[in-house]
Amino acid sequence: MALRLVQVNFKARDDTALGRFWADALGWGVSSEAPGVTNVEPRGFVWPDPSAVCVDVVTVPDPETVEYRVHLDLASSSPAHHAELVSRLTDLGATPADVGQVDVPWTVLADPEGNVFCVLEPREIYRDTGPIAAVVVDCADPRVMARFWGEATDWTVHEVNDDHASLRSSAGVGPYLELLRTPEPRTWWSRVHLDVAPYGDDDQDLEVARLRGLGATDADIGQGEVSWKVMADPEGNDFCVLSPR
Repeated sequence: MALRLVQVNFKARDDTALGRFWADALGWGVSSEAPGVTNVEPRGFVWPDPSAVCVDVVTVPDPETVEYRVHLDLASSSPAHHAELVSRLTDLGATPADVGQVDVPWTVLADPEGNVFCVLEPREIYRDTGPIAAVVVDCADPRVMARFWGEATDWTVHEVNDDHASLRSSAGVGPYLELLRTPEPRTWWSRVHLDVAPYGDDDQDLEVARLRGLGATDADIGQGEVSWKVMADPEGNDFCVLSPR
């Protein structure tokens, strides 16, 4: 039994507009499984495929009341590509963002609804991840979080220290899940959280019970009767367990 990180979920005022921004930003396509939901996936993507963590954009009544601790880091392949990517994203509607980064080699931007993300300078480790280099989760203790996510999913832990931990699909493809030590309260907004899913032959309820044993707790964010289960990791970050797929 194991879970897969399958997508990041954006809460939005307008799923169509924000979904189109992220599709254009990543060079991916869009589809919709229901009104108010825009799926952003690589063109030709077929589940399950560990080479990509997809983006799901969902319209909610008041996304400003939601705050998570997840953001995306985008990859670049050269200084010229980094500059071109930042320029293109700005043309699409992204704006510069100040999160106290001072003098850093990466560029911090916000999408059209204010969600902060980073465009990284070229780094060898991300040369084969695709457009998303990493899904980054702020936390107080990367060691505790790496232990939880390493046991919760079938992703492989690559690095763990007091300030940072990283995991990647056991297939060795796609983006990294990075756990970044940020002991101080966040000063900027993000309406992005993780969605994980069991494999097709596994049982969602059994996976949820297993997660409780690892330190996760049930969470109520007003979701009502839905097919997914909302939980919180050991540091209180909400995530969703989808139906097997």
